[in-house]
Amino acid sequence: MSTVLVTGAGGFTGAHLARTLAERGHRVRGLVRRTEGTEALRAAGVEIMVGDIRDRAVVERAVSGVSVVQNVAAVFRRANVFASEYRAVNAEAPVALIEAGAAAGVERVVHCSTVGVHGDVKHPPADEDAPLDPGDVYQQTKLLGEERAREAAERTGMALTIVRPGPIYGPGDTRLLKLFRSVARRRFVMLGSGEIFFQLTYIDDLVDGMIRAGECPAAVGRTYILAGSDTPTLGAIVRMIAEEAKVPVPKLRLPTWPFWLAGALCELVCVPFKIEPPIFRRRVAFFTKSRSFDTARARAEIGYEPKVGAREGIRRTLAWYREQGLLD
Repeated sequence: MSTVLVTGAGGFTGAHLARTLAERGHRVRGLVRRTEGTEALRAAGVEIMVGDIRDRAVVERAVSGVSVVQNVAAVFRRANVFASEYRAVNAEAPVALIEAGAAAGVERVVHCSTVGVHGDVKHPPADEDAPLDPGDVYQQTKLLGEERAREAAERTGMALTIVRPGPIYGPGDTRLLKLFRSVARRRFVMLGSGEIFFQLTYIDDLVDGMIRAGECPAAVGRTYILAGSDTPTLGAIVRMIAEEAKVPVPKLRLPTWPFWLAGALCELVCVPFKIEPPIFRRRVAFFTKSRSFDTARARAEIGYEPKVGAREGIRRTLAWYREQGLLD
């Protein structure tokens, strides 16, 4: 079995990926920013390395003796982070990782991007060749990271595969907690019609796809969308959460434009002081941007086969939230 470096192993996706690789018999090194919360990784046999992916010396040590790199490290959406930090981690660090990996004899790099580079999918479903229209600094720097990674791979001869996950969820994740909790507490309000598509990606399916992308010879030089097996609307997702939580399905709907305006004003006041706004435009965009994707390429070329449908994934995630007391 190969030795695999997982960057961002302290995060939700990176931790799941590192543990799964270890369970499948690989030697795994996890690059994390801090040691807190890494007990489960250590227990799974993952070698923990602490450091910042923006530090070239750290990257060079991390890739030493590694066959495959799974680059999951990223700055995700936070309103109190400046654009320079997004760019440094999401766009510049992948280049240094590929360059250092090539010098160290790494055989393959799998770079994790996002379906967000396609923006609002106006003609669903979107495949890998659909128009690119990133809508915020996170998506913009992830797209730039793809471009820079391809350039670095071509220049160094590195075998590179790019994966674009759909919205990720599952036990251990809290990014969708607000949605689940507001529905379970009977406080959810739909902005807009709720008829936009919201194709979720269950964590176990995503991790399997990423591992396949790092092992399949046909994946070299390719880009793959990794998304769930079904494509419900946001309204259908809310209904499933309510049914699984055994609460009434929310009925209240409000227009989006007042909240978008309020978000813009809050960002204008709060962001320069690194204060998290009480409402911002990205949260409003959650209700307006359609997310529907075609995974035919990944299915055909690397055998990607998502197994957990939206209802089952919602059931498992809701159960974990309950166990953790997060719905109270």
